[in-house]
Amino acid sequence: MGNSLVPLSSSRKPVARAALVDLQEPSRNLLSECFRQFGIDAISMNSDHAARLSKEKFEACVVRVGSHAEGVLESVRGSRSNNRMVVYGLGGSVKDAMRLSKYGLNAVFQEPLERPTALKLVKATQMLVLHEFRRYVRIPVMTEVSITAGQAHFSATSVEVSSGGMSLKTAEDVSTGQPLEVSFSLLTLPRIWVRGHVSWHKPGQKIFGVRFDLRDQRRLRIKEWVESYLES
Repeated sequence: MGNSLVPLSSSRKPVARAALVDLQEPSRNLLSECFRQFGIDAISMNSDHAARLSKEKFEACVVRVGSHAEGVLESVRGSRSNNRMVVYGLGGSVKDAMRLSKYGLNAVFQEPLERPTALKLVKATQMLVLHEFRRYVRIPVMTEVSITAGQAHFSATSVEVSSGGMSLKTAEDVSTGQPLEVSFSLLTLPRIWVRGHVSWHKPGQKIFGVRFDLRDQRRLRIKEWVESYLES
């Protein structure tokens, strides 16, 4: 399975840079290899990361989810050159990741790191890192989503968002075609509410897709945010 995820051009010259911030050597080495196979050069950083991330241009960064992550992400999102970079977390729980959602955490590498899983995540997000936006219309981003389905109210975690819908993870049961309303915020997008319905679901993985209601004009704010994000 792992070999099927390796692109044919795995030795191509890097055209983008990802900062690996305060990672242990095994994680550093594995992620460097994964990024390199998709044309992304991994730069390891330690105590000087804040200064470098505020001055140098990077297309992505990986930061350990924990007490020091907020300072790193504040530096990233406060930088004129890096405020739209793809941000990956490493480790931590979903609750830990949700505390960082205000910084636009895009995806999380789970620990213990395994090469096939790490490669799959890099492959899924590489177009965004490489700015090949015409081939990537879904933005991976983690944020807490409140859902109202009839009389039921529950929470989910976003996986990807597009102008037409989003995919989410939740422990709650949903069914295809089920109408609902979602509420969430994303970086520069204040909290928004929009109606939709469950367009697909994978019960075993607790993941499902929501298609926004075309009659709900509030979805246009999401479309504007997605277009702005991709053009920045």
